[in-house]
Amino acid sequence: MGDQGSTTRLLNKEKAFSRSVSHAYDELHSFRTWLKWMFVDQSTPWTIFLSWFMYILFTIVVPCLSYFGLACSDCDSRHSRPFDKIVQLSLSAISTLSFLCLSRFVSRYGLRRFLFFDRLCDESETVRKGYTEQLNRSLKLLFIFVLPCFAAESAYKIWWYSSGGTQIPFLGNVVVSDVVACVLELMSWLYRTVVFFLVCVLFRLICYLQILRLHDFAQIFHIDSDVETVLREHLRIRRHLRIISHRYRAFILFALFGITVSQFASLLMTTRSSADLEIFKSGELALCSMSLLAGLLIILRSAARITHKAQAVTSLAAKWHVCATIDSFDSVEADTTPLSQVGQYPSFPGVTANDPMSDMEDVGDEEDELDNTKLLPAYAYSTISFQKRQALVTYFENNRAGITVFGWMLDRTTLHTIFGFELSLVLWLLGKTVGIS
Repeated sequence: MGDQGSTTRLLNKEKAFSRSVSHAYDELHSFRTWLKWMFVDQSTPWTIFLSWFMYILFTIVVPCLSYFGLACSDCDSRHSRPFDKIVQLSLSAISTLSFLCLSRFVSRYGLRRFLFFDRLCDESETVRKGYTEQLNRSLKLLFIFVLPCFAAESAYKIWWYSSGGTQIPFLGNVVVSDVVACVLELMSWLYRTVVFFLVCVLFRLICYLQILRLHDFAQIFHIDSDVETVLREHLRIRRHLRIISHRYRAFILFALFGITVSQFASLLMTTRSSADLEIFKSGELALCSMSLLAGLLIILRSAARITHKAQAVTSLAAKWHVCATIDSFDSVEADTTPLSQVGQYPSFPGVTANDPMSDMEDVGDEEDELDNTKLLPAYAYSTISFQKRQALVTYFENNRAGITVFGWMLDRTTLHTIFGFELSLVLWLLGKTVGIS
């Protein structure tokens, strides 16, 4: 009996971790098509081979040939590329990190399970509709960030090759060689940048799903709910946030470290006394830095936003508890109050729904369904005791949810700490190079 029970648990465990079955024309059909065009789809053995081949070609081979073969030591001042080494190393390093993480995500979990589409059946119609719309917008957001930078990079590369930056006829003809080299360099830059932004945008998409779920979760406090329902839903949200944190923690940590090293290396090179900062030389470095920082900001902003939303649940629960408690006492007092006086005074004096002097329109985007100063209708006093509500609030206070990196909560306070640390390093480096004290 023991062996049979162990076998049953093992089969159930394998079934729980199996990849979700999907069909060719589901809600991810167009998304998979874009992944194939970006050479990052790994759903079949052929696409896996093609994906790794494109990665090696555009991330390793082309950058090495560009740096060692097109160094152009005898070029004029405008065509020299003194910062090309930093640009190639930075893009290739962050692209390698992104590609390895993306490959691990897709091969281990599958696209549907990784994007939590296998769990959308348990969500409300509002959450499913909002998440599907955000999925369709994600690739648009990706190209909004990538295309302007790619246009600037294309303009620079076309100028560099057309104005005589290199004269290496490796294909027998100078013009054909320059065209092929220019196209390969542009494809390499586009591939590395797209892979990095794709991982960032997917992280933002998954965080957006949790925001939708938290907004849906906030409605529980506006209806007559029991403590067990609220607790179960919050535990489910916390579990999904831990899953996201576990999957992305290595990528966030190494991306933050790698981009920081890249930016300080760039700062060190550009603040030297012999550095020549003409736009023709340092423009590509500036473009690389802006691309990397934009992707990093997408990650940190998404993590801080979902953490802020998750922690705002504590404030919402406390407000719900207070409103229910006050209304409970008002109901008790109403039993000894003449009926003619009941209803003349609101439960919360000084606060009305249609107050013309209200300043709610002045708060802008600082308030939402989770974090606002509006009072809640007290449905809880009739079905939930004071002790149960107090226990639930205590649970929220001691079990704050959010995105973590090896136990390090990524909230606004953490972002301020990171900014202060980075600023201190910048000032220290500038003090060593240009003498700022």
